[in-house]
Amino acid sequence: MGNPAGVVLGGEALTEEQMQKVAERVGFNETAFPLSSDQADLKIAFFTPGHEINLCGHATMATLYALKTRGLLHEKSSLTLETKAGILPIRFHSKDGLYMTMRQAAPQFQPFNGSLKELADAMGLQESDIATELPTVYGSTGTWTLLIPVKRLEAFKRMVPDNNRFPSILKEMPKASIHPFCLETYDVNAHMHARHFSSPYSGTIEDPVTGTASGVMGAYYARYINKQNAPLELLIEQGQEIGRNGRVGVSVSEDGNVIEVTGNAVYVKEFEVTID
Repeated sequence: MGNPAGVVLGGEALTEEQMQKVAERVGFNETAFPLSSDQADLKIAFFTPGHEINLCGHATMATLYALKTRGLLHEKSSLTLETKAGILPIRFHSKDGLYMTMRQAAPQFQPFNGSLKELADAMGLQESDIATELPTVYGSTGTWTLLIPVKRLEAFKRMVPDNNRFPSILKEMPKASIHPFCLETYDVNAHMHARHFSSPYSGTIEDPVTGTASGVMGAYYARYINKQNAPLELLIEQGQEIGRNGRVGVSVSEDGNVIEVTGNAVYVKEFEVTID
């Protein structure tokens, strides 16, 4: 279930080029490298198989879980994290297991001026599947993605992405991923459902559960759907169509500018990779 992430401990001696090669060999959507920082308690570098990215939610959770359960963070209940999206605060708490809450970068939105017909077609849908009463916009709380409102949950089973077409359609941000979502959900307790299709530059097709995109979905919900200037606690589901059944808790501040995501992790296995 959830989203696999590689965590490489003891990577201080690796160059960025070597980190990129490791991420390519690992093959997960993201691989994280915890490093020392002179600005925060910890630094994490994030790499897809294709390139480095500013921030990754699920790989942050995996890294923090790995460090915490191995005793490498001692008794810390909070810490600061250096990323290319800024210095972000982290909290640990227990509720039926170890959970981690991370603040993301302040939300940003930019208009999408491209063709909804081409966009729908690149997802294997019809233009009529897109809900035009809500805006299709680029959003970021650390990593840019195109947020696409979809009318019905059933459409998500029909989606077949043609990732190589994305850059020509996303003319304003050719390297962005796309994140279709809807307000119908499988879980009655969830507020939003989504899938996440990768930029072709990342070397992957689909992300099972996406922390940064879930965070910016919370900001989108506050700005375009809720509109009440009240703090929000949202549950976002993702991955059901590909057998992953993930959940992300998202907290949105009253003004909509502070976004936090909460998740947990499990240890799966350890393995070695060799780079030239």
